[in-house]
Amino acid sequence: MPVESAQLMDKLTALCRRRGFLFQSSEIYGGINGAWDYGPMGVELKRNVKDAWWQAMVRTREDVVGLDSAILMHPLTWKASGHIENFADPMIDCKKCKKRYRVDEIEPEYETTGKVPTVCPDAKCKGELTPARKFNLMFETHLGPVVESAAKTFLRPETAQGIFANFANVVSSTRVKVPFGIAQIGKSFRNEINPRNYTFRSREFEQMELEFFCKPGTDDDWFTYWVEARKNWYFQLGMKPDRLRLRPHDKEKLSHYSKATTDVEYLFPFGWGELEGIANRTDYDLRQHQVGMRSVGKWNGENLQDFRLVAEDPEYAAGKLSYFDDEEKRRYIPYVIEPSAGADRATLAFLCDAYDEDVANNETRVVLRLHPRLAPIKAALLPLVKKDGMPERAQTLYQALKRRWSVMYDDAAAIGKRYRRQDEVGTPLCFTIDGDTLKDGTVTVRERDSMKQERIAEDQVLRYVEDALAR
Repeated sequence: MPVESAQLMDKLTALCRRRGFLFQSSEIYGGINGAWDYGPMGVELKRNVKDAWWQAMVRTREDVVGLDSAILMHPLTWKASGHIENFADPMIDCKKCKKRYRVDEIEPEYETTGKVPTVCPDAKCKGELTPARKFNLMFETHLGPVVESAAKTFLRPETAQGIFANFANVVSSTRVKVPFGIAQIGKSFRNEINPRNYTFRSREFEQMELEFFCKPGTDDDWFTYWVEARKNWYFQLGMKPDRLRLRPHDKEKLSHYSKATTDVEYLFPFGWGELEGIANRTDYDLRQHQVGMRSVGKWNGENLQDFRLVAEDPEYAAGKLSYFDDEEKRRYIPYVIEPSAGADRATLAFLCDAYDEDVANNETRVVLRLHPRLAPIKAALLPLVKKDGMPERAQTLYQALKRRWSVMYDDAAAIGKRYRRQDEVGTPLCFTIDGDTLKDGTVTVRERDSMKQERIAEDQVLRYVEDALAR
């Protein structure tokens, strides 16, 4: 029974709070905008999303290795990458109500036309807006005890630069050969002016990024490959096809480092929103850091001369961040294809996609139809009553399953109410131990989506769960 988009977000946020998926950060002090805490159910769901990504991107591939780089990096990293100069949004303020807006939120064609709004979009205000000015989105911090410009650095706004900075380390310490990828999952921080839409746009978030290094000239084919692979990953985890789309960026609106970019977007209740971007970053980053390495020792925090690239300079192509191709007997700087996904956005999308309501026993049933691999709880063990040895038999099964999966034991309230609790957190299977279990060693297995029930032998329970998770 589809839920209207206008109601879905309110119902979903209420469910997430009630069942321990998401809480606002520092809620006891009134909360902080743009930061969220994952509760007992939410942390399991998000971990399953990340594990599914890691499984698809690293463990099942021969050409990708993993990395976990530091959040704090040398300040030159962000100078070389272009973030200090380019990682900024045009902002305008209302002189009357003091609200701050991104220009492109009010004027979507701003990047093309350059037109800047002059009147506050708030219908109750309609005050005069200030001229547009750039606002850098990176969080500043300082290294060491002395707060001075020379010690200034930033919380990373993306995980990608940690991968580029470790390119030479990975090549020299492993047997990887181009084409190959380096994958990473980690926290990033952006000082968003207007965090909104629940966890969709936050100041603290987690990214799942792959930097795939390939030979120049093969990059277009690899770009097409990764766009299709990433789209299909969401389908494999049960996302509805009509709620997912690919959106290629217009050539004139590409980021400064990009040759081509395509976003994977999901139709949220508040509209289409980006889940991840797949970008052809060319050799921009490795070349930039090649130049940046020359400036080590000259950094004074503020006045370092601008980096200038000379693409045809052979010295750049022969530096530490280049790659020697044994087959071609030549050295070059690889191109990079980057699928960059948001773990929080993906988690929110899977929640929105899974939320459903139907009718059971003349009552509205709320159910999260999550793919079994994503479900926070894989199975629930439920004794029909708390007597006659049923709790003990249920506990034996619970302990056996707990060694392999996240499962739950529940003996509180009527069996129907316990089923509803499991439906609301997306548990795909419930196993009920009843009087017949004591007689013939069978249990009732109840499937979440169809509510169909059947009896199986106790010794088949582990295999039953295993088969459900392998779908």
